[in-house]
Amino acid sequence: MNVMGVRSLGSYDLLEPVGEGATSIVHRAVDRFERVVAVKEPRRELAGDPTIRRRLGREAQAMARVRSPYVAEVYDACLAGERPFIVTEYVAGVPLRDLVARFGPMRGETLSVFAGRLAQGLAAIHGAGVLHRDLKPGNVMVLGGSPKIIDFGIAQEASADQATQPGVLTGTPGYVAPELIDGGRSTAASDVFSWAATVAFAATGRAPFGAGSLHGVCFRVLRGAADLDGVPEPVLSLLGFALRRDPATRPSAAWLAARLTLGEPRRAS
Repeated sequence: MNVMGVRSLGSYDLLEPVGEGATSIVHRAVDRFERVVAVKEPRRELAGDPTIRRRLGREAQAMARVRSPYVAEVYDACLAGERPFIVTEYVAGVPLRDLVARFGPMRGETLSVFAGRLAQGLAAIHGAGVLHRDLKPGNVMVLGGSPKIIDFGIAQEASADQATQPGVLTGTPGYVAPELIDGGRSTAASDVFSWAATVAFAATGRAPFGAGSLHGVCFRVLRGAADLDGVPEPVLSLLGFALRRDPATRPSAAWLAARLTLGEPRRAS
């Protein structure tokens, strides 16, 4: 216990929890240089689980390979001891999910700039040989109109073996590519599909494949029944390319970023 009741983890003073999932908790914290950071640790009851520790290690390794103003940076990691943790850049923004719920969909140039920068961030991830595998509105922070991709909890190296279990869906329904629903491998093209679904949400305020049962959402993904009503050009055409059923025909994140920068949504090759 530190002064004034502030808890510590390693050399970091934990100020308050700012995120919580099924397996981990994220704290806003301060390092020894008085820099505000984010510290992620497994839940206490899971801290000794070797699988959870390996996953945390993979997350730190994946983030360390990526350099982009649109991707959260990793600063430190400690995978030994009773309480393993990783330390990342603290993004003082709002999750896209909450931003759209509070202020409504993005429009015009704001949407195009956001979509282009999100594509640039994803291109940097892929350029580092990493797959994010869970790009969605809850994993994109927004500050000043710019995105910052966070949470590499299930990220992998693109070349890594992917052992999939029958009937187990990795990622978030409605933002997962159809080939993954069919039991296929994650690829950069799968992340591109997730980018498109996330941008569609930013543009409409709706999950593009609807809500409801897992079966219903997955059925609409497999049918290609995306609700893109209200998405303006040029973003609409690009989403059409990125949501193609066949991953081999989807454009790369770098191609999408270039088209949004140029404002020229030409036919993807």
